[in-house]
Amino acid sequence: MVDLGMSPLCEDFLLSDRLNQLEPFFPLHVYVCSDCFLVQLEEYVSPKEIFDEIAYFSSYSTAWLEHARDYVESMISRFQLDSGSRVLEVASNDGYLLQYFVERAIPALGIEPASNVAEAAREKGVETRVEFFDVALAEELSSEGLKADLIVGNNVLAQVADLNGFVAGFPLVLAEGGVVTLEFPHVMQLMAHNQYDTIYHEHFSYFSLGTCQRIFERHGLQVFDVDELWTHGGSLRLYLKHANDDSKPIQDSVAELVERESKFGLFDLDTYPKFGQQVENTKRQLLDFLIGAKRAGKSVAGYGAPGKGNTLLNYCGIRTDFIDYLCDRNVYKHGRYTPGTHIPIFSPEHIAETKPDYVLILPWNLKDEIMAQLSYIGDWGAEFVVPIPEVATFKPS
Repeated sequence: MVDLGMSPLCEDFLLSDRLNQLEPFFPLHVYVCSDCFLVQLEEYVSPKEIFDEIAYFSSYSTAWLEHARDYVESMISRFQLDSGSRVLEVASNDGYLLQYFVERAIPALGIEPASNVAEAAREKGVETRVEFFDVALAEELSSEGLKADLIVGNNVLAQVADLNGFVAGFPLVLAEGGVVTLEFPHVMQLMAHNQYDTIYHEHFSYFSLGTCQRIFERHGLQVFDVDELWTHGGSLRLYLKHANDDSKPIQDSVAELVERESKFGLFDLDTYPKFGQQVENTKRQLLDFLIGAKRAGKSVAGYGAPGKGNTLLNYCGIRTDFIDYLCDRNVYKHGRYTPGTHIPIFSPEHIAETKPDYVLILPWNLKDEIMAQLSYIGDWGAEFVVPIPEVATFKPS
């Protein structure tokens, strides 16, 4: 499907004492199954090695917190959740979402394998277990009497190496009449908008609705509704129920989206090589811009140090010869360096101190939020640069 070369683990931000040490790189090659059309990577590093401690804290994005709050209010209203309900979130991160259920006095439990972000969730009053969710844990939770009325899994499905073992756990802890919602980037949007930077080793798979239906049906779950979301450049939220639950009719949205996926070509192998050609063109556009800017004597800083940014930087070969530094709101990353490319990371205040001519926004999915936060760069005539789906510049407003 696409070959993104060799790349390090995207969340392995380095302290200065590691800059001269050997750094592991792995092939970042994407394949598609000719049977079920699951888009996937080879597994080079185990999930435990990747997720024991991570640098990603969901709560640093204001837009993402608003998305989580809106979700909670919608689920409470639609499924009539109250203090007698139970909510379970797998990969609950720093409690960014469950905190809003806790505020409404609805019992909630988070499952999060990364101990550092789990501790941040506990500080918010969110009960959190530091474990990976799988069949074994689901059996343990079920034996403890947990039956969840709502199970939440946001941006976790792609990070699961053993998909069948993961999905098989849901029916064991899902209450009769309960609902599972799963959010993940839609592979159709990824391909349509050149979102190659969302491909990295921490993501093992990329999904269409049609492929997901096959996975879930194997484990006694049925998709009964789907929402298309703005998050991460275009995501899906699937609503699942026990296959024998007749209380929730299947909405027309499900068949309609599968039909659109089919028309796009997601179930035709000939579609996938075209994506690789798009990616190569997008890389050339960005390098053309940066080469031109540097030849003109312009300075370029980057805003945001997301995991996907490291795919872009490594694939395009962008180091401090093109970008002076990155800034990020996440204090965990301050004083560290990007994996592979070794670009230093500072707090956002560094932009006002250095006054670059361009600010390259790596978390392009949050560009509106970021451009509003950094509108002051217009005071010295700087502009924003967004690399995906194609290079574009924006004047601050």
